[in-house]
Amino acid sequence: MEKYIIDRFEGDFAVLEKEDGGTVDVKKELLKNACEGDAVIFENGEYIIDAVETQMRRKNIEEKMRKLFGNA
Repeated sequence: MEKYIIDRFEGDFAVLEKEDGGTVDVKKELLKNACEGDAVIFENGEYIIDAVETQMRRKNIEEKMRKLFGNA
């Protein structure tokens, strides 16, 4: 099992960031309904969005922004 974060989309490809900081380009069609920032697991030849990890990461980012900019 490999874990990635969707960094960005470029044309027909998604750029996935690996845990070691490297990147991998994957055809966008293999990541249906995916958004930038989503956590993705590659397992058994399939890319799967990890909804729990994605939600935890987004919540963490929101908390950091709230601390940085104050309550808005």
